[in-house]
Amino acid sequence: MKHFLASFCLLGTFLHVCTQHTVPASEFQLEGDYLIGGLFDIHDDTGSVYHERPEATDCATKPFTLSNYRRFQMIRFSVEQVNNSTNLLPNVSLGYDIFDHCSDTQNFPGVLKFISANGSIQPWSDKQSVLSKVIAVVGPFTSTQSLTVAPLFMVNLVPMVNYATSSSVFSNKAKYPSFLRTLPSNSNMIDVIVRILQKFNWRWVAFLNSDDDYGNDGLDLFAQRIKDTEICLPYSKGLSDSTNYSQTFKQIEAQQINVIIVFAPENSVEPLIESAVLLNVTNKVWIAGDAWALNKKLPKMKGIKNIGTVLGVAEPVVTIPGYSDFLHSSKAQLHCKYAEQDTFCNQKCNCSCMNPEDILAADPSYSFAIYSAIYAIAHALHNTLRCGADKCDSNITVYPYIVLAELRKSNFTLVNNSIQFDDNGNLKQGSYSIVFWNNSGDAQEIGFYQFNSQLHFFVDGNKIEWHTNGEVPTSLCSPECPAGYIKKQNGIYECCFDCEICANGTYVNITESPYTCLKCKDIEWSEEGSTSCNLRAVEYISDTDIVAILVFVAACVFVGMTLAMSVLFSVNYNTPVVRSAGGPMCFLILGCLSLSSLSVFFHFGKPTVPLCTLRYLPFLLFYTICLACFVVRSFQIVCIFKIAAKIPKLHSWWVKYNGQWLVIAVAFVIQAIFLLIGYSCKPPSPYNETSWYPDKIILSCDISLKASTASVVLLSSICTLCFIFSYMGKNLPKNYNEAKAITFCLLLLILTWIIFATECMLYRGKYIQLLSALAVLSSLYSFLFWYFLPKCYIILFQPHKNTQQYFQGLIQNYTKTISQ
Repeated sequence: MKHFLASFCLLGTFLHVCTQHTVPASEFQLEGDYLIGGLFDIHDDTGSVYHERPEATDCATKPFTLSNYRRFQMIRFSVEQVNNSTNLLPNVSLGYDIFDHCSDTQNFPGVLKFISANGSIQPWSDKQSVLSKVIAVVGPFTSTQSLTVAPLFMVNLVPMVNYATSSSVFSNKAKYPSFLRTLPSNSNMIDVIVRILQKFNWRWVAFLNSDDDYGNDGLDLFAQRIKDTEICLPYSKGLSDSTNYSQTFKQIEAQQINVIIVFAPENSVEPLIESAVLLNVTNKVWIAGDAWALNKKLPKMKGIKNIGTVLGVAEPVVTIPGYSDFLHSSKAQLHCKYAEQDTFCNQKCNCSCMNPEDILAADPSYSFAIYSAIYAIAHALHNTLRCGADKCDSNITVYPYIVLAELRKSNFTLVNNSIQFDDNGNLKQGSYSIVFWNNSGDAQEIGFYQFNSQLHFFVDGNKIEWHTNGEVPTSLCSPECPAGYIKKQNGIYECCFDCEICANGTYVNITESPYTCLKCKDIEWSEEGSTSCNLRAVEYISDTDIVAILVFVAACVFVGMTLAMSVLFSVNYNTPVVRSAGGPMCFLILGCLSLSSLSVFFHFGKPTVPLCTLRYLPFLLFYTICLACFVVRSFQIVCIFKIAAKIPKLHSWWVKYNGQWLVIAVAFVIQAIFLLIGYSCKPPSPYNETSWYPDKIILSCDISLKASTASVVLLSSICTLCFIFSYMGKNLPKNYNEAKAITFCLLLLILTWIIFATECMLYRGKYIQLLSALAVLSSLYSFLFWYFLPKCYIILFQPHKNTQQYFQGLIQNYTKTISQ
């Protein structure tokens, strides 16, 4: 006890030295009826430096931490919001006295000031005659900092409402009776991590923790938690300034560990991840604790995607209304005027000129915990002072232990979150967000963990963009290989081996050789991971299949429509519409279209040589005649309206020698010769398609490309020529649209076969026969619907347009126009 009192006296002397400076108003201080102490490590002093004589730690000279400065601003905002509240602490003002607590073990001026009155500490007094205005303390940040300073507050039961210290040791109320926290403890965090491991069946993991009270507590809890599970911990390492990261990663890689849990604060994690990128550590799953899961710097670091997939357990980001406006207004008022002022020990930042947007963009972790802590203290003080709607009882002497008693009874809702403490000073209700660092550098929420009266855990694995191309990574060493896998021994230990699945078309016979995948025969197949081969299924569309019947019906309907149109045209043969459509040529076209449809009936059934021969022969032959007819029709249309007016001799020659019939006959003869030669040299034959589907044999027809090239080229040339002539007539009279109709039909024809060709390149299943039949029908129906059907409509429903006078008027008007 004497040593404890002597230490207090020595620290009191140091405090007296620090208070020689006057303390101007600043971001660190706000006067009020009651003060809340704040310990925030705005700067970070993690280095271990040997001192030959006692020295005070000047935090302002240490590295600045933007995320902690954001938290520092949060306590200022929260106090200001409470003071502006009409329902909480009426006519009572809260103030704050905040210190930059940058060191884990050598940062006491602020603590001593909180427990002193008028610069004096009297730990031997039963009751201080002069009370400190500090009724509670918020902070500090790390577990080691809290362990260092907590005994000083526990003596007089000064409430420590912590927002970031999650070490489970503080749940011991015998040692830390006045310690409460507004965030879940490490035990909750470890429980979430273990549940994630079990969710994805990761049983071979590494645990990297900061070599301090926080990290070591996490490691101990993890080791206890996995005792009754199938999870193994082959490697763990405490991280410090002297850690050899290269050696660490080599040991992890040597043990084939693919999942790394990192339980450490930001200042320990950032050099670790940076080293992982530099050392080209790849294809790992990293599980982040709440201290760095929402880190803003690392997800956007160059090369971060190479290290693998990063999952994290973070506190839910709660949008706190008014905080952004506070930062902008606060920074606008300061104008950097406090940057150079002399202040109390460690109440200097030199950061008043910070951009509010930069502050808001920093890691938001623990923001709501700070916000909750201030409101918990305010509610406790409100109850201590027995405040009503308008005022509080100013005659009540407020002791910290009384505020502590009210804090323990806290029960209020803040931004839709319930704030209550259990007997250990932990939150009764809380939650974590499970996040994933996506490719855009953001922490995307993929699940949650909630604890209250019941536990709720959920992870949506489909939202995770795994580094293993969509498959969940594995981390095992090594389970027995499943059936269908072969063993690949790894290293000198036979029990540690890789399992390789046998590919499609191979199988493994464990009794014969568990290390070799055997190949199946040509008529057999096997799925990936098989122990035997199966006969391939033979597939084709039979002529009794429902789709075949539907196609047959469509072909019969087509033939019926062509016969009906032929009858209609023969009845109205001498009318202008029929004569303009081609007159006698119409019957040739309709007849050839009907004959072309015969091809459809040979697309189905088990392929044979006759069936394969007739699959395209009628179509290629008779469709050539149809297109030849349309070539001469297109040429005649252009001739009538253009050549007749400008080159009358050519028009006369064409009419005299029946040029249209001559062109059609020549096209027919050439195509017939090409087909005869091609089909004689290499007739189509049945073909078994086995390369596209390992488990199937698709029965189809093998049509030689060389044998059919000439006939296809001829058909394509006629189609092209027809398109050119019809396109030349696109500016004909509006109502006289023969060329336009032909052009549109040809576009449909070209589009149909382009689509079919594309399908043939992408798909080779049994339904390719159906697609071919549909392409043929589409080619036939396009001319029937878009060339002949409109003419039938005019004959039946618009007879006034089917007169000689109507057509003659159109022609005369257009001839006058082009003559001018």
